Amino acid sequence: MALFAVFRERASAWDVSRPIDGQAAWPEHAAFMDALADEGFVVAGGPLGDGFDFLSIFEADSENAIRARLAGDPWMPMNLLEITRIEPWQIVLGEPLSADMP
Repeated sequence: MALFAVFRERASAWDVSRPIDGQAAWPEHAAFMDALADEGFVVAGGPLGDGFDFLSIFEADSENAIRARLAGDPWMPMNLLEITRIEPWQIVLGEPLSADMP
């Protein structure tokens, strides 16, 4: 298993007049992501800056495994989010992330 930084951004169906928790299918998306975090597949994640971009850290075997799992996120086929980049992440400074983080 390795760590990957996954960057996603708002896609064409994102309603800019609503906050993140006001987007269509928010409860389903939140439950999906919470389940990935509960099993340790997602180590950490959330919006960056003004909330246009999102960063999540995944612990996975491969980029393909991440793409396959994220295909089940209700927001992906709804065009609310799209993956823009997935990069392997090697921690060389500080403590490794843990699923037990607050």
